[in-house]
Amino acid sequence: MSNDQDHAVRYAVIGFGGIAENRIAREGFALDRRRFAPLREAVLLGAWSRSDRRRRAAEELGLHWYESLESLLADERLDAVFIAGNNATHVPYALQALAAGKHVILEKPMGVTSAEAEAVTATAAARRLSLSVDHMMRRNGFNRKARELILSGACGTVRHAELHVQGGFGLRPEERTTWRCADPGELGGPIGDVGSHCLYMAEYLLGSPIVRIAAVYEPKVLPVPVEDGAMIRFELASGLRGVIRVAFGVSYGTAEEAQDQLGYEIYGTAGTLRGCGVLGQLSGHEDEPRPLRLELHRNGERIAVRPEHTENIYRQVVAEHAASVRDGHPLSGEEGVHNLRLCLAAHASARQGGVWLDVR
Repeated sequence: MSNDQDHAVRYAVIGFGGIAENRIAREGFALDRRRFAPLREAVLLGAWSRSDRRRRAAEELGLHWYESLESLLADERLDAVFIAGNNATHVPYALQALAAGKHVILEKPMGVTSAEAEAVTATAAARRLSLSVDHMMRRNGFNRKARELILSGACGTVRHAELHVQGGFGLRPEERTTWRCADPGELGGPIGDVGSHCLYMAEYLLGSPIVRIAAVYEPKVLPVPVEDGAMIRFELASGLRGVIRVAFGVSYGTAEEAQDQLGYEIYGTAGTLRGCGVLGQLSGHEDEPRPLRLELHRNGERIAVRPEHTENIYRQVVAEHAASVRDGHPLSGEEGVHNLRLCLAAHASARQGGVWLDVR
């Protein structure tokens, strides 16, 4: 291990599913050595999941497999954990990790109730431990460029914004039995799973927090107990209103067309900014399976826009958290609490027929 990595923050992953392996471990912690140089700030030492089925995948990446959560949290080599299990486990695992003196990165949404999310932030603050939530899409270079263009007036005065993440998850029977589809208590349907991303991205792109929410569920098609999808209206503190559309079980003709459903349109008095594929797991690397696009439509012209730099979105989440640990300036996790309140407000509004609800 290099001198830099001797001083790196040492992590383990709790919940080693496909995203944890392919995005968090291979990309976020740069274990795919063919694509990424090692991180200076952080190193991933091990992993644990409730199911032993993922052990081989972890060990093939050179990770130590812990036999239990207790053995992981007792490992004095570890400084921090990245919790990536199903949503209902986020807070219980986080509280155990904080009690063991570990800093925490949580997958989104932060939990399934506001009270438990607030308990985590209070515990982290009391113990002066760093707590962050994996809101990785804010780190995408295309989205950073979009925010810069929007806030600098490239579209003129913004009048309306639409964000959408709609895809085919739930079409296959084996997907319908997963916790995202089978248990409403997990907050894993389209609102919690992808709407959470859209909500913080609306705030990020437009530079203002959401203060009101109104939502309705889509008509049922899938034989699952969670919502098939939703239309969420939002109002920012700035007064601007927009709409978010999220859905499972939607089939598109090609992979490219499906990719375009992960994006946004920002409509202004001087033009429209359109992002395609930018509300997903890709970062914009040249070796990724599909390219991301950002287009400014103005005065009859379509101008392709690219960021000056492309950095991996998961790597940046890890690096930011690790820097907070090394510098002694812990992150609070409050952003995750706010985002969870927005998701819960969307459900509450939909259950009440689409009424507007304040979220402060």
